[in-house]
Amino acid sequence: MSLPFPALAPAYEKSNAVNELLEQAIAAHGGMDRWNELSSVSARVLGGGALWGLKGQEGVLDDVVTQAELHRQVARTTPFGRPDLSSVVTPDHVVIETAAGEVAEERSRPRDSFVGHEIATGWDRLHLAYFNGYAMWNYLTEPFLLAGPGFQLEELAPHHEDGEVWRALRVVFPDEVATHSREQTYYVDAEGHIRRHDYVPDVFGPGAPVAANYSFDPRRYDGILVPTRRLVYLLDAEGRPDKNMVIVSIELQDVRFQ
Repeated sequence: MSLPFPALAPAYEKSNAVNELLEQAIAAHGGMDRWNELSSVSARVLGGGALWGLKGQEGVLDDVVTQAELHRQVARTTPFGRPDLSSVVTPDHVVIETAAGEVAEERSRPRDSFVGHEIATGWDRLHLAYFNGYAMWNYLTEPFLLAGPGFQLEELAPHHEDGEVWRALRVVFPDEVATHSREQTYYVDAEGHIRRHDYVPDVFGPGAPVAANYSFDPRRYDGILVPTRRLVYLLDAEGRPDKNMVIVSIELQDVRFQ
């Protein structure tokens, strides 16, 4: 089958537009030279958290394999709801297809299908496929995707948390990249590791709370550093993460780059 797979970013070239903090993070995660030698990544993904039950999609992402292209925003997740189904997501299209490549369900301009949603609004399988596909692609390509064209970067005041000081990078994403929200903040430690990532999931609807996505247990695969565990919390009225409830949990195993 044929899908609209738009190119995302050419090979990175250092320029004045690239923030020094981002350069530090890219170097710590393996460097852009190594990244540009690779074309794809796959990982076994063990998912959990309260979000999936809230959306009526509990269990679908408990144990799947996600494959992502590194230089185009394309992500495939298998199995997806049934052993013989996969989801394939690009910024403007989402498909659920059979192992033979036949289309079971599809939706163009999937972002539009979230209009009118609130945080408790249930999702169908195409909603879930789109959200999971774009989110996992973002996570698997960080921080390298932030060096692509159209990204706006600004370092903010240092952030203090749990006795540590993290540098904060405000990022405005270009419209061409499907992501949680146009404006996001990354918190980077002294080693160049992304420790926390804040955003507002726009697909939750107006007034959605800020999500704080924490990264843990980084490991190096094929020269690329990858956090193998994530816990996502919502911020409370005082701007603190409510760690009494894990909204999304992600564990990566068997990570492979090609």
